This record gives sequence, C-alpha cells and structure tokens, in this order.
Amino acid sequence: MKRPCFLVVDREFAGNISTRKLLIETAKMNVITAYSGKEAMELYERFPAVSGVVLDASLGDMECEALVAGLKRKKRDLPIVVIESANVECPTADYRVRSFDPAQLLEVLRGIEPKETQAIDDRDVELNRQAAEGENGDR
Repeated sequence: MKRPCFLVVDREFAGNISTRKLLIETAKMNVITAYSGKEAMELYERFPAVSGVVLDASLGDMECEALVAGLKRKKRDLPIVVIESANVECPTADYRVRSFDPAQLLEVLRGIEPKETQAIDDRDVELNRQAAEGENGDR
C-alpha cells in the first residue's frame, strides 16, 4: 500500500515538534519537514515524488508566492496547500486553509490522494476488526 507523502514547510525551529507533522503522521501519511523556503526547495529536489506540499504562508526567509512559484517551476501540477493567517494570504496556492484547522487540512490532503487514503482507512478498519475478533476469541 502506497502512503501519501507530503513536504511540510513549517516555521517552527528544527528542534521543535511540528503540530502539522504530527497531525499528518497520525493520519498515516508520511512527512518530510523543511524549516525554511530555501530548505523546502532543496528537499523537493531530493524528493520530487512527494504527493504535495503543505506550507505556512508566513515563512521568515521567503514570500509564500515566491516559494509557490519556485515549486511550480519544478512541477507545474504539484499540489500546494497553504495555511493562511488573517494577515498573510497566498492566492497562487492550489488549496488555501484559513488559520490552522486540523480537520480542514486533513480533508484537503485526503482529497489530493483519495485512493491511497481510502486504502489506509480500509486497512485500519480491517485491522480493528481482526483485533476485536482476537479479543473475543481470547475470552
């Protein structure tokens, strides 16, 4: 089963645990994390098969639209999801999530790779069913 993999560009420091990274990994998707626009471009060069990019519109080293343009030059149809704040928008992104709404972000990411995320969900249901049957058989 192929798991979707997203490049997450977060303004958190490398030593911190990214909330977005944890959220996406909890949904059983893989994450590659960059902590600046420059690092995001470098990581995309190394890992061009990512399913999409999730980025904070308020990066410190690069304007959001410049990063989107740079990534789109590499792959025009690369899905880019931007987390916008009240002060910073990024209209060139493919998907725009207002503030940090975990449910909305996961809905968008599942829509980017619907077959793969459905397969993950189906597998979870099957594993939970098997676990429940195993517990019932142990009694």
